[in-house]
Amino acid sequence: MSLLGASGSGKTTLLRLIAGFEEPDAGQIALDGTRLDGKPPHQRDIGFVFQNFALFPHLSVAQNVAFGLRYRAANPLTDNEEIRARSEAALELVGLKGFGHRGIGAISGGQRQRVALARTLVCEPRIVLLDEPLGALDANLRARMCDELKAIRERLGVSFLHVTGSETEALTMGDRVAVLSGGRIVQADAPERLFAEPANAQAARHLNAWNIFDAGLCAGGGAGQLGVRFDQIDISAPGQAPGAHLRLPARFLAGEFNGPTALSFFRAADGSLLQVTDHLSQPRLPDLVEGQDYDLHFAPQTARQFPGAAR
Repeated sequence: MSLLGASGSGKTTLLRLIAGFEEPDAGQIALDGTRLDGKPPHQRDIGFVFQNFALFPHLSVAQNVAFGLRYRAANPLTDNEEIRARSEAALELVGLKGFGHRGIGAISGGQRQRVALARTLVCEPRIVLLDEPLGALDANLRARMCDELKAIRERLGVSFLHVTGSETEALTMGDRVAVLSGGRIVQADAPERLFAEPANAQAARHLNAWNIFDAGLCAGGGAGQLGVRFDQIDISAPGQAPGAHLRLPARFLAGEFNGPTALSFFRAADGSLLQVTDHLSQPRLPDLVEGQDYDLHFAPQTARQFPGAAR
């Protein structure tokens, strides 16, 4: 499961509560029907991969992985051969076979992330908590590690609770995604359903794929707010939109090339910033002139109606 939220939404605090680093003021925390609140961290059988990995720079890769086996409070291992075998198996699982002798300073950021994961998995926790573990990696490595983490999770059958501020990571990693806003879960759903049918404006904003604006900006738009995905808006000259479409007048500000897509930015009459995405493999939008007024239009069934005023 992925927890998606902006900075300050409470996602890391929630992880710390589950891990036992903080205690809740009210309510209960349970795992498989067993109460966890009130128990110290070492009695919860939970693994934690920290945002900065928290590896020991003076220890080798193998010694880092073996640390929990040797020094955990409950049932520490003393058999060096068993420790070595389990550490090597964990490193092989994360694709670092033969790296055990290396120092932490001699491996890359992506490899350090795998060492941190191996150190957690070698202790066979019931659940693994990951606090934005990919945040320090570059974009290409982050995408690869998303796929690898998901494959490892499915191979082991261990539940991952993954915290991130990236909607791409959340949708890729989670079988379910919970969106946090202001310390509350505003929607928890399968990633496909969440992306296609956000239940409220807060969830839609966190997906970075939806324009949210006052419905009154469109003739016949009704009350409250409308949400329309960036890729479901068409553009035409004023007065040229199909009659069945909802129409939103806006001024073109600028375009941006983004690899396989082109982004176009507009300003509505109330100052709202709107975005339209065009996929270059199947371009559908006209050439646009900066400062020119256009009609953004879309089929009514593609819009989501949300209560309240846009902000």
